[in-house]
Amino acid sequence: MAPLVFLLGLLMAGVVHAGEATTSRVSQPVIEAARGGACVADPAFMRRNHMTLLKHQRDDTLRGGMRTGAYSLKTCIDCHASKTTNSVAASDTNFCQSCHTYAAVKLDCFECHSNKPQVKP
Repeated sequence: MAPLVFLLGLLMAGVVHAGEATTSRVSQPVIEAARGGACVADPAFMRRNHMTLLKHQRDDTLRGGMRTGAYSLKTCIDCHASKTTNSVAASDTNFCQSCHTYAAVKLDCFECHSNKPQVKP
């Protein structure tokens, strides 16, 4: 009963607005414009599932020798590399780095992989 009374008190005081999403005091990541256009999937889906997709692609590449696919790290880097740094992880506003910093998740892909797109002849 006490939690309900507390919530009703917050609603009456205007601290919580019914039916409205609360805003966060934590600033959202700032991501500078990249090279690509539309992503291979819906952005909300990619935010939640990109690591699973990359792991699945990694397994297909390592175990099956398949080096193509919409969810390959190379494809992501080719589209999401910054126009200014030509990288996805060289600056705090680059695509991968900005979100991983925001989420406090270690970005270790680029300890082995290049964070820049391959030069196309």
